[in-house]
Amino acid sequence: MNILALDLGTSSVRGLVLDADTQPLPGALARRKVDLAIGDDGTGTLNGPAYVACLAECLDELADAGHLRDVALVAVSGQWHSVVPLDAAGEPLGPVLTWLDTRPAPLPSASGPTDPDDYHQRTGTWWHRSYWSIRLPWVRERAGSRIARFAGLVEYVLGQLLEAAPMSISQASGTGLLDLRTLDWDDEALSLAGAGTGELPALAPLDWHGRLRPEHARRWPALAGARWSAPVGDGGASNVGSGCVDPSRAAVTVGTSAAVRLMQRVPAGQELPRLPERLWRYRVDHDHVVTGAAYSCGGNLFAWANRELRLPTGAELDAALALVPAGGGLPADPRFGGDRAPGLAPAGTGELRGLSFGTTAVDILAGLMQGLCEMVADDLVVLESTIDRQVAVVLGGGAVTASVWWRQAFASALAPRAVSHQRNPEIGATGAALVALGRFGQAVELADIGRTDEVASPTTTGGSRPQYPS
Repeated sequence: MNILALDLGTSSVRGLVLDADTQPLPGALARRKVDLAIGDDGTGTLNGPAYVACLAECLDELADAGHLRDVALVAVSGQWHSVVPLDAAGEPLGPVLTWLDTRPAPLPSASGPTDPDDYHQRTGTWWHRSYWSIRLPWVRERAGSRIARFAGLVEYVLGQLLEAAPMSISQASGTGLLDLRTLDWDDEALSLAGAGTGELPALAPLDWHGRLRPEHARRWPALAGARWSAPVGDGGASNVGSGCVDPSRAAVTVGTSAAVRLMQRVPAGQELPRLPERLWRYRVDHDHVVTGAAYSCGGNLFAWANRELRLPTGAELDAALALVPAGGGLPADPRFGGDRAPGLAPAGTGELRGLSFGTTAVDILAGLMQGLCEMVADDLVVLESTIDRQVAVVLGGGAVTASVWWRQAFASALAPRAVSHQRNPEIGATGAALVALGRFGQAVELADIGRTDEVASPTTTGGSRPQYPS
C-alpha cells in the first residue's frame, strides 16, 4: 500500500507519494506555487478556484508519471485559520482569507467574551482577528451577496473533489470556535461569530474517510478506491513529522511562517492542562493537542530579502552568512506581516536598526533570521512552564533545512537545550500520513534527525539541495 500525502500550504500546494513505512518514493513529488495576494493594508488572500486548479495539476503530474498506482490512502495537511464565504451552491463569494490577513476587526457594536480567561481555556484561542469569532462578522459585513455558509480553505478544496468534506476536529480547532474538551462548537464562540451551526461545516466523526466524486475518479482512476483521511492542521502535522509527539521535545518549524509547539496526549472529554495567557492550543486529532506560539515571519523573510536586496546565491550566500556569527547581523524586528494571535501589531511593524554605510544585504538577512530566533526563544520559556522542565528542540521546515546558518543561530539562541533538525523538508505531509495511520509511537524512530551544523543533502524525493523556500 502506498500513501498520497498532500500539503495544502500558503505559498504552494504539494503532493508526494510515500510507501507503507511513510518513506518518500523517489521522484514522486509534485509542487505548484500559488498566488498569495499581499497588501500593505494587511491583505493576505488566496483565490479558491485557482488553488483547486493547482492541486489538480499536482495530481495530474503524479498520475501521468505512474506514481499514483497502489495508493490506498490519501493524507492531508492543511493550513489553519483560513475562511472563505460560500453561496448556496458552494461557490466562493470572495477570496480566501489566510492566517496572514490582519484586516479583520471587531464590528463597532461587538463585545468580547464574558470571561476571557475561561474562553481561552475552553477554545485555546482569543477573541482575535486570527479566528472566526471576529472574521465571520467582518467578512459578512463586506459581502456583496448573501452568504449561505463558511468554510476553511481545506474544506472548500476537498469539497470540490470529494463526495463529502466535513471539517476535521483538527481544522475546526483552528477556527477558534471549538470547545477542545467536548469537541463540539462552543456556544459563546458561535454567538460572538454571529453564526449558527448550519452556516458552518459539519464536524467529521471519529474515523471518517472520504471518497473522490465519480467525475474525479474517472480523471484519476488510480485514486478511485483510495480512502481520504480527515485533514490535520499543518502545525500538528509538522510536530508529528518532526518526531515531536510528547512533552519531551518541542518542534520549531520554519516554512512560510514559523511556530514553536509542544504536543501532548489529551483524549476528548479529559480536562486540559492550564494554558498560559500568551499561548494557543489546537487539536491534532481526538486524542492529542498541540500548544504553542506562531509568527507571521519565516521563510517569507528570505523571500523578501532575496527579492529586494540582491543577495548572493547558493554557496556564495552560505559563505557570506558563515562570516556572520550566530547572534549577529543587523538588529531587526522581523514582524513584516504583523503579529499572529494574541499580538495586535499590524502588518508593516517590521524594523531594521543600526544601518551604516558598511551594512550589507547579508547583514540584514542575518538580522531578520536572528530576530525570529529570539522571539522563539522567549516563547519556548513560556511553553516549558506548562510542563515544569526544559525540553529538547527539533528544527524543521524547508527554510531551516536549507540554511546551516539559521540552524546554528537557533541552536545558539535556544542553548543550553539540545537542538537538532529534521532533514526531511516535507514534515507536514509526512506527519499527516502518520496521523492517518495512527502511528504516533513510530514518529520518533522514523524522523530523519540530524545535527544543526549538517549541510543539507539531496532528499529521498529526488530533489537537489533545497533552497531557502518561502
